[in-house]
Amino acid sequence: MSNSKFRIFTNRKRALLGTLAALALIGAASGHTIHAETQAAANPNVVPAAYVTVNFADVIEAVSPAVVSIEVSRPFSMISGERPDNFPMPHPTKAFGSGFIIDSAGYVVTNSHVVERGEDIFVTLMDGTRLAATIVGGDAKSDLALLKVDAGMVLPTLEFGDSAAMRVGSPVIALGNPGGLGHSATVGILSAKGRSIGSGPYDDYLQIDAPINQGNSGGPLFNVKGKVIGVNTAIFSPSGGNVGIGFAIPAALAADIVADLRDNGKVERAWLGVGIQTIGEDMADSLGLGDNDGVIISQVMPDSPAAVAGLLQGDVILSVNDVMVNEMRDVTRTIAALDVGSTAALSIWRDGKIITIDATVGKPEEREVVAASEDSDMLEKMGIRLSTLDAAVRRSHGIGTDVAGVVVSELARHGIAAGKGVRIGDVIVSVGGDAVSEPAGVAAGIQLAEENKRQAVLFLMNRGGNERYVALPLPKAS
Repeated sequence: MSNSKFRIFTNRKRALLGTLAALALIGAASGHTIHAETQAAANPNVVPAAYVTVNFADVIEAVSPAVVSIEVSRPFSMISGERPDNFPMPHPTKAFGSGFIIDSAGYVVTNSHVVERGEDIFVTLMDGTRLAATIVGGDAKSDLALLKVDAGMVLPTLEFGDSAAMRVGSPVIALGNPGGLGHSATVGILSAKGRSIGSGPYDDYLQIDAPINQGNSGGPLFNVKGKVIGVNTAIFSPSGGNVGIGFAIPAALAADIVADLRDNGKVERAWLGVGIQTIGEDMADSLGLGDNDGVIISQVMPDSPAAVAGLLQGDVILSVNDVMVNEMRDVTRTIAALDVGSTAALSIWRDGKIITIDATVGKPEEREVVAASEDSDMLEKMGIRLSTLDAAVRRSHGIGTDVAGVVVSELARHGIAAGKGVRIGDVIVSVGGDAVSEPAGVAAGIQLAEENKRQAVLFLMNRGGNERYVALPLPKAS
């Protein structure tokens, strides 16, 4: 992530106590009543009730059978790609996470980062039944994945609720597998909505104070009616432990992505093909804008939908399909939600005037295939797809402007590259000692190693500003 204080649950170490608000809610679960007069006083539109009683025990008991623990075995990979003769054969590493069943046929929702690079995945039900799971599909950009188990019986299920209807201050319940302990429940309130934590262009998190820790990843966040209103994903933690600031993917987003994963095994997002940045007061003044709403186009990618539609560097996007643009994610999320081939009506500020430009959005893969050209066959055999490192890609993966190379955009889960620890978002700096800036350059480096009858090709990789060498075995001729 771009901010080291934001930690995916796999970096959690220990749990801390919840906030005072969470403790107050726990008291309510024990049978105490919460008077509604203060709420009515703060919001005159709320019809006051005599009192409100929340019994968390009833909710937790009802939903727990459909919450599962997840165990993932990942291959151990050495940076050099070589193993000394006297070095013992390494064992696969294990990781733990959470999930929940959404279909009685055995479909389980979890986080993408929980199951990435997983070779063996097992799901454990509340009654201790342990089932092998396969990945139906995953989406790293939203950090969601869908698994399938064959239980030989009808399984209990959960339903997505209306996360948009949740108000700040509403009580929430988190269930999961923290620290590999199995079913554990915590409670708190919804602290904020629409949070961005720098994990990608589609950030739109619910913030909660219900304590969640390592192993809670992928577990459900409930409202008091037992509906899933979020998927627990990350915490803000300067210390490495829980400090009462957690984040969940809202159900409004998760439900659509899970449906795509079930139908297609992947999520197809529309693409405009522009680099954008926010507008400060000085920039707004220099452009003749009355305020600093909107985003300025810093780059138009060649042959992209934006280029075809006539968008120019320096144009300011004020709205997309009548959605007003106040920050960059207003553009990325609105465009991504469109169907490929549909029209985005853009309100543009250009040369002191507002104009409307219609752009037919496309697929990002179209540009990547062109960049890789005919040299992509060997890359495919190694289980890797690449993209040029432009401004939009840098923002998407949190890659600094001081890093040069080619970014890993797609990865086959059981491919050669994944088996050596390569991840989506890694930057290939050089191949065989030669610097690269295009996918075709990477393919050429692999081809050269093959012509020189090498058994492997040496990559210099950059991940999060740290460089390391990775030796990838060359695929054997079929």
